[in-house]
Amino acid sequence: MSEYSLALSDAEIARYELMAEAAERRERDLWVAAGAVPGARIADVGCGPGAIAVRLAEKAGPDGAVWAVDQDEGALSVASALAEKAGVRVHTATGSADATGLPAGTFDLVMLRHVLAHNGGREQAIVDHLATLARPGGGAVYLDDIDAGSFRLRGAPAAYEEMDERYRELHRRRGNDLTIGTRLDELLTAAGLELVAFEGHINVITPPPGMRGPAWAARDAMIAEGLITPEDIARWDDAFRRAEQEWREVRFFAASFVAFARRP
Repeated sequence: MSEYSLALSDAEIARYELMAEAAERRERDLWVAAGAVPGARIADVGCGPGAIAVRLAEKAGPDGAVWAVDQDEGALSVASALAEKAGVRVHTATGSADATGLPAGTFDLVMLRHVLAHNGGREQAIVDHLATLARPGGGAVYLDDIDAGSFRLRGAPAAYEEMDERYRELHRRRGNDLTIGTRLDELLTAAGLELVAFEGHINVITPPPGMRGPAWAARDAMIAEGLITPEDIARWDDAFRRAEQEWREVRFFAASFVAFARRP
């Protein structure tokens, strides 16, 4: 899906689970309206470590089914482990967001979260493909993505700002649109779907120690791109470790958008 894989440390997996918990709490009614109901066939495309897929499987229940698709086999292994731990069944498959390999026209709900911002130039092709997976006559495509211009970390060390700027430069070089969340409705309607809902939210997250956000998770990709050095990582790591001993009421603020549409 994206041109790089996030480093899935325990802290990063915890970040995904924290985000999934917040997403379900905030979007529960939208999930149900879009088709996350008992007996549903659901595809979670770009599933990462599967935190959302597990929650969707709980919604679909034993009579439904969830397929989790990602290009990263390591992430799929984590997804399988999380599903087993939760006592739900999730089918995993290797594939890209615009070529999942899933059967067309068979899903009640197709969900894609935080993938479009990492695929500059391919956004419409991805949504067009997802639209083919939804069943005719009411199958839904559900998108969630960011407006990174809103990101703030209150109480962060100076290293965070430096790290965040290098991360944004990584995306600029790759032609990625970090404000893609504001265009989700346009992508869905251009794919021939009928828009049902389009909403924005401000996420307020209290990160636990060790959770340093997507920029930290993409540090290997930034090294490969020549944007940072191992010495930068060591320096940032030291700054975060020291700051984690001192932070009080640290808060992360970010705007995200969700939209879903149905296939006629």
